[in-house]
Amino acid sequence: MKPKNVVKFLMMGGIFAAFLSCSGSSSKTHSPVTGWKYNDKNGTGFTVSEGVKTKVPPGMVAIEGGSYTIGERSEYITVSRNNQRRRVTVRSFYMDQYEIRNVDWREYTSWMEVVFAKVAPTLVEKSRPDETVWREEMAYNEPYIAYYFSHPSYNDYPIVGVTWEQAMDYCAWRTDRVNELALINAGIIQRPNFASLKEQTSLDTIANSFVFNTQKYLQQSTYQPQSDGRGKKTIFGEDRKVSMSDGILFSDFRLPTEAEWEFAAYGVKASDENHGLVHENQVFPWKGSQVRSSSKKDRGVIMANFVRGRGDMMGTAGALNDKATMTAPVNWYHPNNFGLYNMAGNVNEWVLDVYRATTFEDVAEYNSFRGNIYTKPVVDQVDEIGNKLYKVDSLGRLEKEALVNGDKRSFKDGDPMSQILTDFPLLTDTTHLATLMNRNVNIDPTDVLAPKITDKTRVYKGGSWKDRIYWLNPSSRRYMDQDKATNDIGFRCAMSMIGESDI
Repeated sequence: MKPKNVVKFLMMGGIFAAFLSCSGSSSKTHSPVTGWKYNDKNGTGFTVSEGVKTKVPPGMVAIEGGSYTIGERSEYITVSRNNQRRRVTVRSFYMDQYEIRNVDWREYTSWMEVVFAKVAPTLVEKSRPDETVWREEMAYNEPYIAYYFSHPSYNDYPIVGVTWEQAMDYCAWRTDRVNELALINAGIIQRPNFASLKEQTSLDTIANSFVFNTQKYLQQSTYQPQSDGRGKKTIFGEDRKVSMSDGILFSDFRLPTEAEWEFAAYGVKASDENHGLVHENQVFPWKGSQVRSSSKKDRGVIMANFVRGRGDMMGTAGALNDKATMTAPVNWYHPNNFGLYNMAGNVNEWVLDVYRATTFEDVAEYNSFRGNIYTKPVVDQVDEIGNKLYKVDSLGRLEKEALVNGDKRSFKDGDPMSQILTDFPLLTDTTHLATLMNRNVNIDPTDVLAPKITDKTRVYKGGSWKDRIYWLNPSSRRYMDQDKATNDIGFRCAMSMIGESDI
């Protein structure tokens, strides 16, 4: 081949190779469908993040999802059969390894005090647990009222006295604090100057300009740095704007759904030693149907704290003692297959679902959940170039409103109210039925569930230090109104997993 032809051949080969690199599926610098370059400063600004791995949120473990049989594992004639068996699939997610502790909640209330005590003390008070839940008419529990939440000796004990609503507020606060720190560590925003709050007297200023909120940050079409009150630096940082596609931010912390909680509690996980087979008939989060360990190393050790009989809260002192008169530190006892502690005993735990006794009759086969309310941010105004400005509440979070027909909490719930064909005016809000009895309000006499079950009635699970052994079965379920609190209900957070390939 002549030299000129060799050069021509090599040039053509180079062009062909370049085309392959641009259009091939293995390209990381160019689009395989258009050939345009990614992350080109001279282009449209379209960015593609590569090499971003799924990050495990602080304090959580990855729960690999799968198919399992949800529902009752034993029969008790005297209890309601409200969780009959059906097969569902749960996608992978994250879950707290431990129940939320007193010290975790004190971190939350401390932040609320620093930020809002001067301008909105009622918000601070709303964040505090109800310490009087320990009070009982025929028991001396005053030391728990005085010390359980505040004393460092109880730092690692589970928080109690919090409502479902407070737990949800905590999840939202945790989301913002974790993402705020992630942006600070990435050099995107600056650390907030808490000293500047001494000069602030307006709740609106603090909510709009000081408090970092993940959804508010993501909804802003352009990033507007805020003054720190001293005219020198910004509270939130530089003018670079990131999105979820950058892989820096975490998704929302939340309560686990009932299906997720039960799946995680049983530790449904196939092992190589039994060739991928899964034993689905265990009664408790640990192997076997007994409350004592059967392993050689820990034979006879109690696996959870619970009530073994009338007046027996902890057993006999010594080796037979479950080591806890009431709650225990969140890292006591043995973890289950997923490494989760106290999925039975210690405290019951709030889950995300609205309670219905007939939930098992109509259920999604994938990510089963009852309680959807589809919402959208409330638009405050639209600026001159068409950017939407959203309303912010007193906590610095985006205000949300339900979509038309977006409340699905009562969808196919089997409630008699949805089945009765009558001209009788039906009562739709039964939250305060006792007070309504004295008013001129029509009440449907056939609605036997109305006095107890509403769209604000939530599920809790797990059994506690003051429960009999039946309730330690993860399939058992109970309910309570979302604005109530007790001394035996706490919670742990969950988070949806973005990508599942790294588990």
